Amino acid sequence: MNTDDIQLIGKRISVLKTNDVVSFVIIPTAQNWKTHALFIWLFLWTVSGIVVAVNYFTISNPQAKILILVWLGFWAYFEFKISKTFIFKRFGKEKIWIKKDTLNYWRDVMGRGKQHHFELELVKDLQLVEKNKKNFFQFMNESFWVLGSENISFSYGTKEYKMGIQLREDDARELFKQIRYAIKNAN
Repeated sequence: MNTDDIQLIGKRISVLKTNDVVSFVIIPTAQNWKTHALFIWLFLWTVSGIVVAVNYFTISNPQAKILILVWLGFWAYFEFKISKTFIFKRFGKEKIWIKKDTLNYWRDVMGRGKQHHFELELVKDLQLVEKNKKNFFQFMNESFWVLGSENISFSYGTKEYKMGIQLREDDARELFKQIRYAIKNAN
Protein backbone atom coordinates (compact mmCIF):
# COMPACT_ATOMS: atom_id res chain seq x y z
CA MET A 1 0.00 0.00 0.00
CA ASN A 2 1.34 3.36 -1.00
CA THR A 3 0.17 6.47 0.85
CA ASP A 4 -0.24 8.11 -2.56
CA ASP A 5 -3.16 5.73 -3.13
CA ILE A 6 -5.07 7.24 -0.19
CA GLN A 7 -7.58 9.96 -1.00
CA LEU A 8 -9.15 12.34 1.50
CA ILE A 9 -12.70 13.52 1.87
CA GLY A 10 -12.54 16.62 4.01
CA LYS A 11 -10.26 16.46 7.03
CA ARG A 12 -11.67 13.32 8.65
CA ILE A 13 -12.27 10.66 5.97
CA SER A 14 -9.63 8.65 4.16
CA VAL A 15 -10.39 6.42 1.18
CA LEU A 16 -8.28 3.56 -0.11
CA LYS A 17 -9.24 1.79 -3.32
CA THR A 18 -7.55 -1.43 -4.41
CA ASN A 19 -8.57 -3.99 -7.00
CA ASP A 20 -11.02 -5.85 -4.77
CA VAL A 21 -11.62 -3.58 -1.74
CA VAL A 22 -12.78 0.00 -1.20
CA SER A 23 -12.05 1.13 2.34
CA PHE A 24 -13.16 4.25 4.23
CA VAL A 25 -11.81 5.31 7.63
CA ILE A 26 -13.52 8.15 9.51
CA ILE A 27 -11.72 9.69 12.46
CA PRO A 28 -13.95 11.31 15.11
CA THR A 29 -12.39 14.76 15.02
CA ALA A 30 -9.68 16.83 13.43
CA GLN A 31 -9.71 19.30 16.32
CA ASN A 32 -7.67 18.01 19.26
CA TRP A 33 -8.49 21.01 21.45
CA LYS A 34 -12.11 19.83 21.60
CA THR A 35 -10.99 16.39 22.78
CA HIS A 36 -8.89 18.05 25.50
CA ALA A 37 -11.86 20.19 26.55
CA LEU A 38 -14.03 17.07 26.66
CA PHE A 39 -11.46 15.40 28.93
CA ILE A 40 -11.44 18.41 31.29
CA TRP A 41 -15.23 18.33 31.42
CA LEU A 42 -15.21 14.58 32.14
CA PHE A 43 -12.56 15.00 34.84
CA LEU A 44 -14.46 17.80 36.61
CA TRP A 45 -17.76 15.93 36.31
CA THR A 46 -16.15 12.81 37.84
CA VAL A 47 -14.63 14.80 40.71
CA SER A 48 -17.95 16.53 41.45
CA GLY A 49 -19.75 13.19 41.63
CA ILE A 50 -17.12 11.73 43.95
CA VAL A 51 -17.31 14.78 46.23
CA VAL A 52 -21.11 14.56 46.44
CA ALA A 53 -21.04 10.77 47.00
CA VAL A 54 -18.48 11.06 49.80
CA ASN A 55 -20.47 13.82 51.50
CA TYR A 56 -23.65 11.75 51.31
CA PHE A 57 -22.49 9.86 54.42
CA THR A 58 -22.02 13.05 56.45
CA ILE A 59 -25.61 14.27 55.96
CA SER A 60 -28.24 13.30 58.51
CA ASN A 61 -31.34 14.88 56.91
CA PRO A 62 -33.30 12.06 55.16
CA GLN A 63 -34.83 14.41 52.57
CA ALA A 64 -31.38 15.75 51.64
CA LYS A 65 -30.15 12.16 51.30
CA ILE A 66 -32.98 11.36 48.86
CA LEU A 67 -32.17 14.50 46.87
CA ILE A 68 -28.50 13.51 46.72
CA LEU A 69 -29.38 9.97 45.58
CA VAL A 70 -31.53 11.39 42.76
CA TRP A 71 -28.70 13.75 41.77
CA LEU A 72 -26.21 10.85 41.85
CA GLY A 73 -28.51 8.87 39.55
CA PHE A 74 -28.41 11.68 36.98
CA TRP A 75 -24.69 12.08 37.58
CA ALA A 76 -24.04 8.37 36.91
CA TYR A 77 -26.07 8.48 33.69
CA PHE A 78 -24.15 11.46 32.32
CA GLU A 79 -20.84 10.06 33.60
CA PHE A 80 -21.47 6.97 31.48
CA LYS A 81 -22.54 8.96 28.41
CA ILE A 82 -19.64 11.42 28.51
CA SER A 83 -17.11 8.65 29.23
CA LYS A 84 -18.36 6.68 26.23
CA THR A 85 -18.17 9.79 24.04
CA PHE A 86 -14.69 10.73 25.25
CA ILE A 87 -13.30 7.22 24.70
CA PHE A 88 -14.66 7.13 21.15
CA LYS A 89 -13.51 10.67 20.31
CA ARG A 90 -10.03 9.98 21.69
CA PHE A 91 -9.39 6.37 20.65
CA GLY A 92 -12.06 5.41 18.12
CA LYS A 93 -12.77 5.52 14.42
CA GLU A 94 -15.34 4.22 11.99
CA LYS A 95 -14.24 1.74 9.36
CA ILE A 96 -16.29 0.91 6.30
CA TRP A 97 -15.07 -1.45 3.62
CA ILE A 98 -16.73 -3.00 0.63
CA LYS A 99 -15.29 -6.28 -0.58
CA LYS A 100 -16.85 -8.59 -3.14
CA ASP A 101 -20.45 -9.04 -2.04
CA THR A 102 -20.25 -7.55 1.46
CA LEU A 103 -20.46 -4.16 3.13
CA ASN A 104 -18.54 -4.18 6.40
CA TYR A 105 -18.87 -1.65 9.20
CA TRP A 106 -16.85 -1.42 12.39
CA ARG A 107 -17.01 1.26 15.06
CA ASP A 108 -13.48 0.54 16.24
CA VAL A 109 -12.35 1.68 19.69
CA MET A 110 -8.77 0.56 20.36
CA GLY A 111 -9.30 -2.60 18.29
CA ARG A 112 -12.58 -3.43 20.02
CA GLY A 113 -16.16 -3.13 18.94
CA LYS A 114 -18.59 -5.24 17.02
CA GLN A 115 -17.99 -5.69 13.32
CA HIS A 116 -21.06 -5.87 11.12
CA HIS A 117 -21.03 -7.73 7.82
CA PHE A 118 -23.88 -7.12 5.37
CA GLU A 119 -24.56 -8.98 2.15
CA LEU A 120 -24.82 -6.32 -0.54
CA GLU A 121 -27.90 -7.85 -2.15
CA LEU A 122 -29.80 -7.38 1.14
CA VAL A 123 -28.69 -3.76 1.71
CA LYS A 124 -31.66 -1.55 0.83
CA ASP A 125 -32.50 2.15 0.94
CA LEU A 126 -28.96 3.50 1.24
CA GLN A 127 -29.52 7.20 1.82
CA LEU A 128 -28.37 10.36 3.51
CA VAL A 129 -30.11 11.00 6.83
CA GLU A 130 -32.36 14.04 6.62
CA LYS A 131 -31.42 16.74 9.13
CA ASN A 132 -33.90 19.27 10.46
CA LYS A 133 -31.81 22.27 11.50
CA LYS A 134 -34.74 23.77 13.43
CA ASN A 135 -35.17 20.70 15.67
CA PHE A 136 -33.55 21.34 19.09
CA PHE A 137 -32.75 17.67 19.74
CA GLN A 138 -31.23 17.29 16.28
CA PHE A 139 -29.11 20.38 17.00
CA MET A 140 -27.94 18.92 20.32
CA ASN A 141 -27.05 15.61 18.62
CA GLU A 142 -24.76 17.53 16.28
CA SER A 143 -22.68 18.92 19.17
CA PHE A 144 -19.20 17.58 19.76
CA TRP A 145 -20.02 16.55 23.32
CA VAL A 146 -22.48 13.88 22.18
CA LEU A 147 -21.85 10.61 20.37
CA GLY A 148 -24.47 10.43 17.67
CA SER A 149 -25.94 12.10 14.61
CA GLU A 150 -24.98 9.61 11.94
CA ASN A 151 -25.29 10.81 8.36
CA ILE A 152 -25.82 7.69 6.22
CA SER A 153 -28.42 5.00 6.79
CA PHE A 154 -29.57 1.80 5.14
CA SER A 155 -31.98 -1.03 5.79
CA TYR A 156 -30.81 -4.59 6.24
CA GLY A 157 -33.60 -7.04 6.84
CA THR A 158 -35.92 -5.39 9.33
CA LYS A 159 -33.27 -3.19 10.99
CA GLU A 160 -31.93 0.21 10.10
CA TYR A 161 -28.20 0.84 10.44
CA LYS A 162 -26.43 4.20 10.49
CA MET A 163 -22.84 5.33 10.03
CA GLY A 164 -20.80 8.48 9.48
CA ILE A 165 -20.93 10.15 12.89
CA GLN A 166 -21.17 13.97 12.87
CA LEU A 167 -19.82 14.56 9.39
CA ARG A 168 -20.05 17.91 7.67
CA GLU A 169 -22.85 17.92 5.12
CA ASP A 170 -20.58 18.08 2.06
CA ASP A 171 -18.29 15.33 3.44
CA ALA A 172 -21.31 13.12 4.15
CA ARG A 173 -22.63 13.67 0.63
CA GLU A 174 -19.27 12.75 -0.94
CA LEU A 175 -18.88 9.68 1.31
CA PHE A 176 -22.41 8.57 0.42
CA LYS A 177 -21.69 8.99 -3.28
CA GLN A 178 -18.49 6.93 -3.07
CA ILE A 179 -20.09 4.16 -0.98
CA ARG A 180 -23.00 3.93 -3.43
CA TYR A 181 -20.56 3.78 -6.37
CA ALA A 182 -18.45 1.10 -4.65
CA ILE A 183 -21.55 -1.02 -3.93
CA LYS A 184 -22.73 -0.66 -7.51
CA ASN A 185 -19.33 -1.79 -8.87
CA ALA A 186 -18.94 -4.64 -6.36
CA ASN A 187 -21.87 -6.55 -7.85
